[in-house]
Amino acid sequence: MIESLDAVVAFALEHPKLFVLTGAGCSTASGIPDYRDQEGKWKRPAPMNYTLFMSDPAARARYWARSMVGWRSFQTARPNAAHVDLCWLEARGRTSVLVTQNVDRLHQVAGSEHVIDLHGRLDQVRCMGCEHRFERAHWQTLLESANPSWLDRRADVAPDGDADLDETDFTSFVVPPCPLCGGILKPDVVFFGENVPAPRVESALEAMARSDGMLVVGSSLMVYSGFRFARAAAREGLPLAAINLGHTRADDLLNVKANVSAQEGLAAIRHALERTT
Repeated sequence: MIESLDAVVAFALEHPKLFVLTGAGCSTASGIPDYRDQEGKWKRPAPMNYTLFMSDPAARARYWARSMVGWRSFQTARPNAAHVDLCWLEARGRTSVLVTQNVDRLHQVAGSEHVIDLHGRLDQVRCMGCEHRFERAHWQTLLESANPSWLDRRADVAPDGDADLDETDFTSFVVPPCPLCGGILKPDVVFFGENVPAPRVESALEAMARSDGMLVVGSSLMVYSGFRFARAAAREGLPLAAINLGHTRADDLLNVKANVSAQEGLAAIRHALERTT
């Protein structure tokens, strides 16, 4: 593997149809923290587990209490230069698809159209009983109405709409049921221990087959749901490049890598392409 920003820029110039996979490093400049350090290790406790969420009312209360507080900051996040430059690449036909592990929808807000939300979207809530989906903003209203004593809580922002509340006792927090069937409501995202829906994976692999290179941006690929695409690319002989601060799980599969931020790496690619057109 060659570690050089110039090499990654050359890679992007030489491979005009890129399969792009993005991770948390794309959104940190928008004020959304990430989970892992530059060695790929956890910086904080692991995210909510699907089985625990579904089986334990106390775990659901803790999750939604923290989410109610965290959502206030999360919903104000706006795209940064990395999102804008990826939209620019798409508009010029340089990407086949953008597969994101993020749940913030900032790629779409920036204007990208061909996006696969691998892990779902935090701006929707899903009933696990009747499958009804509705806007997270509406759910926020229901949570706040049911928990007026929690409205003054403030906390540091954590990844994916979470918040670091000091409270350890969430027994007073009320989690309303689905207004249609009384079922359990869950953010429309893939929790740890939950499978990514097969159609999303299949759509991504179909796009990969139409690509001539894969570019990872802002992801350590420690989660298998994203790492699988690097493995698939390597298996199919598709060249791989990465822009990421620190170690990735696919380092031994990469052809080239730039140890820089998503913003710096994508800006360099855009500037190089602008000079050639």
